[in-house]
Amino acid sequence: MNNNKPNKVMALYKKVTGYPFGHKIFSKMVSRMAPYFSTVHPHIKSLETNRCEVLIKKRKIVQNHIGTVHVIAICNGLEMAMGTMAEASIPAHLRWIPKGMSVDYTAKAGTDILCVAQVTPEQWQIGDMLVDVKAYDSNGVVVVQGHIKLWISEKPQK
Repeated sequence: MNNNKPNKVMALYKKVTGYPFGHKIFSKMVSRMAPYFSTVHPHIKSLETNRCEVLIKKRKIVQNHIGTVHVIAICNGLEMAMGTMAEASIPAHLRWIPKGMSVDYTAKAGTDILCVAQVTPEQWQIGDMLVDVKAYDSNGVVVVQGHIKLWISEKPQK
């Protein structure tokens, strides 16, 4: 991928977020591409090459029986952050598909949650790739951390 020219997803993000309510509009666009994401009403706070941040507001619909944000809702946010980051960052000759997720619950999620997916440029290689994912509460405490495993392969020749 030419690092000077953003891919379609990154170009769309930069264009749409230049408008009023642009982050909200872009978040809804991504949620429409993978409708299950919309169940947590995610908000993409930032997207840059190799990093994405998604906010999940603590609302009744995402809470568990003890009143904290349910870990499955958090995993949904982490997967959205990973997928958006991957689509906006992957070199043009490669493609990806998720293979698994491994997370640890490290603290109670009693506030809004910021889901972050991040890789380094060197990680974009053919084979298994681990995407670092972390979820933070409003105080910066990590409440969930782990990896989402992707399979990276060459795009078929056209």
